[in-house]
Amino acid sequence: MTATETIQKVLLVNGEFTPSEAAEVIGSLIDQKINFHKIKRLQQWEQDHYADTSTIENRIRELEKEKRAAKAFIRQAQEEGGSFTIHGELRICFTPSA
Repeated sequence: MTATETIQKVLLVNGEFTPSEAAEVIGSLIDQKINFHKIKRLQQWEQDHYADTSTIENRIRELEKEKRAAKAFIRQAQEEGGSFTIHGELRICFTPSA
């Protein structure tokens, strides 16, 4: 197995959604990822109150920015009418230890 070989795919979202449904689905997915990072940051802080959490904090800010951009896109598209097709797939790759 090579380092970049995809070994698993998980289809999270696949369908057509109203604007409000699309906003809820996308917002929920991003919120879950933000919460994951917040928990990791807290765990890191509990182990070492002086730990550098800047990488995690930057990722949280990036996700919050993406969430705002997605909401703005949906809001703008909603004014034009129609629906959204969302296809979200995780590709899980294995990297063997050295």
